[in-house]
Amino acid sequence: MNSPAQTVESLQHDFDRIAVLPEEKWNHNVHYHNFLLSHVPDRCQHALEIGCGTGGFSQRLAQRAESVLAIDLSSQMVRVGRANSAHYRNIEFVQGDILDYPLPGNHFDCIATLTTLHHLPLAAVLTKTKEALKPGGVFLGLDLYRRSNAHDLAFDGIAYPLSALLRVIKMGRLRASLEMRRAYLDHDKTDRFLTLQEVVDICADVIPAALVKRHLFWRYSIVWTKPSK
Repeated sequence: MNSPAQTVESLQHDFDRIAVLPEEKWNHNVHYHNFLLSHVPDRCQHALEIGCGTGGFSQRLAQRAESVLAIDLSSQMVRVGRANSAHYRNIEFVQGDILDYPLPGNHFDCIATLTTLHHLPLAAVLTKTKEALKPGGVFLGLDLYRRSNAHDLAFDGIAYPLSALLRVIKMGRLRASLEMRRAYLDHDKTDRFLTLQEVVDICADVIPAALVKRHLFWRYSIVWTKPSK
């Protein structure tokens, strides 16, 4: 039996549902916030977050940048993000599809995206962000990959117990709420992921010299600085 296809409408529905659930203060994305922020340029005027969700990382960016454009496909995510970030005057939340949204060329000092790339054609979104970055600007991506070899599986042996330990320390429980688990289980039925090698190959073609790094907790990062010339 084939899995259902993911569409813009299904993504909007899934994340509208997730947005209104009680938000966890720690998860695998939050674990890597500091790593990503360590690559934000020191002098950052304009930043963009693609797939901003409820605004947690946008708020961190807003502490480093003069202005942050935070875009998400889900109107509920944008609504909650605005409410959560009302005291951040330098964040603009917009609802939209990044592939259709008009971005100014050579404008952003930093473009970041967390676990959103697997919902998009990677080469297309990398091309668009490359054009929107200033020379010397930095692209920061964090996403999930599909296990494809024994090396990938070996990381699971470390990630599962460490994830459980950190969840207990950070959250006081082993699992997310039942409602959140159900929402993501339904969403996961349509998710598709690239292998790490596929990510490396696409980056080599579109943004040469990008640093693609495997992390624990089933994630990889992309760090790329647009050449100044």
